[in-house]
Amino acid sequence: MRKIVHRHLGKVVAGAAIAVAGTAVMVGITLPGSAGADDSGRGPAGSQQAGSEQGQEQGQAAARPGVVEQAPAQGDKGTGRDPLTDDETARVERIAADRQLFGSSENVEGKRGPQRIGVDLAEPEENELDDPGAPRRADVTFYDYGNDTLVTRTVNLDTGKVERTDTQHGTQPPLGRDEMTEAARLLIADPLGAGLRADYKDATGKELTSPDQLTLNSMVYRATPGAQPGLLAKCGEHRCVRLFPKVRNGSWIDSRDLVIDLSARKVGTLG
Repeated sequence: MRKIVHRHLGKVVAGAAIAVAGTAVMVGITLPGSAGADDSGRGPAGSQQAGSEQGQEQGQAAARPGVVEQAPAQGDKGTGRDPLTDDETARVERIAADRQLFGSSENVEGKRGPQRIGVDLAEPEENELDDPGAPRRADVTFYDYGNDTLVTRTVNLDTGKVERTDTQHGTQPPLGRDEMTEAARLLIADPLGAGLRADYKDATGKELTSPDQLTLNSMVYRATPGAQPGLLAKCGEHRCVRLFPKVRNGSWIDSRDLVIDLSARKVGTLG
C-alpha cells in the first residue's frame, strides 16, 4: 500500500553564453532595428543598444494579455438534435425526479432521493428518424441506492411529461463526481484507509481529512464469483468502486487493492 508513484522529471539543460572577441575589421552583421551606425554618429555599441531597446519593446508587446471572447448566450431551448441546454437539463431533472421517485429512493449518502447519474439527449423514435419536427426527449438516469436499481426516465421536452421509465438491476454505469467523493470519504474514515492517510502525510506533511485534498479518478468494480472475500462478493449487484487518488498538484497514491462498496458503505481489500 505504501507506494507513491513519482513523476519522472526531465533534465533541465542550461545553455552557456559564448563570448566572441571582436576584431579590428567589422564583419557585416545587421542588428535588430539597425543597419549599422545611426545618423547621430553612434558606432556599433550605439546600434546594439538601440537593437536591445527595440527587442525589449517587442518582448513587452508580445507579453500583452490576449482577449478572450465570451461564449455566446445559450438559449432556453434547443432544436432538433442540438445538445441539451442548461435550462433543458435542469427542467428534465426536476420532472424526472418527481415526488414519488424522490420519496421512495436513496442517494449515495443514504439520504432520501435518487442519485443523479446523467442527462442525455434521447434518440428519436424509429418512426421519427426523418421527421424534422420530431419532439426532443431527454434520458435522465438515476441510481437508487435503496434497492440498487438503475432508473432511466425519458422526458418529452415539448410536453414536459415522463413518457417511460426503465429500471435495471446489475447495470453499473461510470460513477459521478458525488459518488467518487463519497467513496473517498468512506475510505479516509475506514481503518483500511490508514495507508492512504500515511502516504498523503509522507507526500505533503499534512493530515488527510477530506476528499477535497485529493484529485480522484475511479472505476466500477465487479466481483468475480468465488474470487473475492465475502464483503466484496456482491460487487456488481452492489455499486462498488476502486479509487485512484492523487495528491492535488502532486503524486499518485496506490490504493488499487481497496474496494469501496457504496451500497453497503463498507471498505474491503483484494489482498
